[in-house]
Amino acid sequence: MDDGKPARAATIFDVARLAGVSHQTVSRVLNGQPNVRPETRARVEHAIAQLRYSPSPAARSLVTRRTRTVGLIAPNVSDHGPTRIGMHFSMAARAARYSVETVTTVDDDPGAVQAAIEGLLRQRVDAIVLIVMDIGVVEMVRGLDLSVPVVAAASSARRSPLLVQIDQYRGARAAVRHLAELGHTRIAHLAGPARAADAVERIRGWRDELAERGLPVVDLVYGDWSAGGGYRIGREMDVEPGMAVFASNDLMALGLLSALRERAFSVPDDVSVVGFDDIPEAAYLYPPLTTVRQDFAALGGLMLQKVLVALEEGQAETTDTPLPTQLVVRESTRARDVAAWTPTPTLIRPQPQPQPQPQSTSHRASPDPTPSPR
Repeated sequence: MDDGKPARAATIFDVARLAGVSHQTVSRVLNGQPNVRPETRARVEHAIAQLRYSPSPAARSLVTRRTRTVGLIAPNVSDHGPTRIGMHFSMAARAARYSVETVTTVDDDPGAVQAAIEGLLRQRVDAIVLIVMDIGVVEMVRGLDLSVPVVAAASSARRSPLLVQIDQYRGARAAVRHLAELGHTRIAHLAGPARAADAVERIRGWRDELAERGLPVVDLVYGDWSAGGGYRIGREMDVEPGMAVFASNDLMALGLLSALRERAFSVPDDVSVVGFDDIPEAAYLYPPLTTVRQDFAALGGLMLQKVLVALEEGQAETTDTPLPTQLVVRESTRARDVAAWTPTPTLIRPQPQPQPQPQSTSHRASPDPTPSPR
């Protein structure tokens, strides 16, 4: 029954699904390329007729005329990392005289990301770039077969020419190594969400560095990237003087510092804390935060470089080498000298020492060790 609403126009993805082929194969048929088997071409043409799919003339000329527009799909979050990556990519694109069409999505919904890709393809973008936080979306992106280049900023232990990333794993190991070299033997980890790709890699680095040093792999707590989440966990965390905490980002470290201060733990005298990201405020916290710096500007530039190589040189696959991180040591960590270390008086009050009782002269031992004459 006609409800008066206009029917949704079919897309190249709809044609591909009906014909049982990839989007790239449909694109080849549309552009009259010869490297398609006759039976496959027939299925695609039948699907086009059945769906009444009608690409615009501009879309037909996509392979020969570019728009100098790149589609950017970013998660709808205000987290420091994704926001900075998107900003620096857009700046690099503008410097190269490319415009950027940005779409935000619910990051952990592969269907929403797929819909965003379809929308950008209808706008004739030359390439699609994604900033991916969820491990499920990372796997979906790996399986994309599009008629335009695709680049994704996503952390993963599985190397791929499709992905660009900062080395979260070795950044986490550097943080834990720093704490271990300061003499800490109990190093807890305040991790990000369990499905966050960055968090997964930082957990892997934390575990491996502890295991290599023969230290116990304990005290893993999942947070939500926020300062409020770090504070709530810090209020409940099992903390003892002499331990250390590696927080998976600086915002959770900020909340943790506040909670420890309320619980009368001194940082770094009682507990050392390391963050991750090096947000602009990290140097001005109390105490200034030791953290792992990520070069988001370099990552944004690398994303664009991969796009340009694919568009201008025809090399869709280039080597994936993660960008390094840098440990920034400030005042939230200190060496733990086991022999000399003592807790602050506000934490463990010293027990009162028994006072000597006054004794009578007749019971006091003679200070002269020489026996008296008999």
